[in-house]
Amino acid sequence: MSDDASGSSGHPALGFGLPVSGSWATPGTVREVARRAEELGYASLWSFQRLLHPAQGSWGEAYRSVLDPLAVLAHVAAVTDRARLGVAVLNAPFYPPLLLAKQLATLDVLSQGRLDVGLGLGWAPEEFAAVGVPFERRGARLEETVEVLSAAWGPDPVRHAGDLCTVQDALVQPKPVQQPRPPVLLGGGVPAALRRVGRVADGWISASRQDLRAIGDAVDTIRAAADEAGRDPDGLRYVVRGVLHLGQEKTDRSGARRPLTGSAEAVRDDLGALAAQGVTEVFLDLNFVPRVGSPDADPQASREHAEEVLETFAPLPR
Repeated sequence: MSDDASGSSGHPALGFGLPVSGSWATPGTVREVARRAEELGYASLWSFQRLLHPAQGSWGEAYRSVLDPLAVLAHVAAVTDRARLGVAVLNAPFYPPLLLAKQLATLDVLSQGRLDVGLGLGWAPEEFAAVGVPFERRGARLEETVEVLSAAWGPDPVRHAGDLCTVQDALVQPKPVQQPRPPVLLGGGVPAALRRVGRVADGWISASRQDLRAIGDAVDTIRAAADEAGRDPDGLRYVVRGVLHLGQEKTDRSGARRPLTGSAEAVRDDLGALAAQGVTEVFLDLNFVPRVGSPDADPQASREHAEEVLETFAPLPR
């Protein structure tokens, strides 16, 4: 295809979700998909985080078996040259902030300045208990983490005094390639989280279950908060995780077709509608499609479907 995902002609820029969940999340398939997506002109490649899954009950097939997101991006950095590398998202409260700053700066160096840092609050009490972090005050922990990242990636000596850590006149090297910092994109869908994006972040990443018909309301909330904080709303990125069911039309409770489901033509129309609501980027994610992202899925069929999707929406001419 020509320009459906190039960020022009009324469509958002297109990225692709790497194979990180289920049976298709193998070293060879990760490399194959990353190289093919870059070859076809996709702007970005994305991972996500899940630490565990309860033995009883289900959070969804996509969460049963998930590779570590930063390890995947480091692997992909070695086999790609141009595509940006993003995580959507890391749960910031799980990490000591300075340790996270070091890991992310290293990944930015190894990728030669291609990292997009997606951060979230986390939502599973089981994971917080497993890492020994309180579930309370997650928002405050996230905001201080962003402060520490910016300080650690800025000029030396680094100084920070807060509830999470204290850094006194330290050299924190190496610095990220991207200055003043790699883009920090925040998740979250409630009004407080959206306003936080406008105040402190470089952009927003929507959740897999976001209502894409009304996503413009979330974008408007972020833009208003940025404007109130004296920041340029047009300078922020508005990124959608696009859970794509190509060839499978899904309906909501009212019987209406859900966006990004059904025919390729319908999906292209959906991408245009997202751009009209202020979305700047969409990454197509098959990990949240059970026939692809489940541990029980046929890995060969998953790879073949991914190739079909990559070619169907390829930003560059064939």
